[in-house]
Amino acid sequence: MSFTSIPSVTPRLNRSTLAVPGSNPRFIEKAATSAADVIFFDLEDSVAPDCKDQARRDVIAALNDLDFGDKSVSVRINGLDTHYMYRDVVDLVEQAGNRLDLLLVPKVGTAADIYAVDMLLTQIETAKGIKNPIGIELLIETPLGIRNIHEIAAASPRNESILFGSADYAASTGAQITTIGGSHPDYGVLTGSPGEEGRQSQQGDMWHFVLATIVAAARASGLRPIDGPFADIKDPDGWLASAKRARVLGCEGKMVIHPSQVEMANELFRPSEAEITQANRILEAMARAEGEGSGAVTLDGRMIDIASIRQAQSTVEKASLASNKPAKL
Repeated sequence: MSFTSIPSVTPRLNRSTLAVPGSNPRFIEKAATSAADVIFFDLEDSVAPDCKDQARRDVIAALNDLDFGDKSVSVRINGLDTHYMYRDVVDLVEQAGNRLDLLLVPKVGTAADIYAVDMLLTQIETAKGIKNPIGIELLIETPLGIRNIHEIAAASPRNESILFGSADYAASTGAQITTIGGSHPDYGVLTGSPGEEGRQSQQGDMWHFVLATIVAAARASGLRPIDGPFADIKDPDGWLASAKRARVLGCEGKMVIHPSQVEMANELFRPSEAEITQANRILEAMARAEGEGSGAVTLDGRMIDIASIRQAQSTVEKASLASNKPAKL
């Protein structure tokens, strides 16, 4: 193991992250009763330019007036390249900073972007006496963000999670997609050789490199990797395939754009009974080794390294958090 330790971020369930347009008061009210682990009110893409100010006021009112229970509440601010961004941060934090858990920063391209947001947050929190620091979520949507992702992930102690925005990423790279979060039938390979009977086309995963890079950068800085949305709400099988891919790669959850996807995400990203049992066995083996004064931890005749122990601790912690929010079957 490296001598460099990985920091621990605020423990937070992040199986489902529900996007809620900040310009829709009815959706804002419904979000308060959602089963989502995290909700984010969007002031960016889903809000037209002439509605930005009113949407900001409506979100601030919701933060102050609604009871969100045990959900984490985030707001996606406008991009740093717009004149809306500074007012988003100043008004949100000055007027509702004590009710805000996270800020979601879109199209993060460099570590300096996060430094700027951190600086504003720190100044406002100090001036207003806000005791609990507001966390930062990083939305990666451009090749620039991917190129600088490791520096971005380590740019601030406020950083908590990295989310993938495949729609804007596709637009910025010129990639062709059939649906947000989906792939393309032309992205594939042919099996066998020319003229061979039974030759087939097998579709590939065009997002594998980007998502795997996000997972690696997030884990290297102790952050939560979160997959982006799958937009076709009439294709639950497509959503499930997309979410399973993300879970296998190491994502802790998925951004969802419709309430029908919330429970699916909560159930899929909940640690399974087998995972919880194995995690507890690892921790019990560690406790026995410590009690016996042994420097080595073994289970079923195999050595257990510190990474496995940390993963087991994380699994048990997530299971404990999830047990307080049982999924609706």
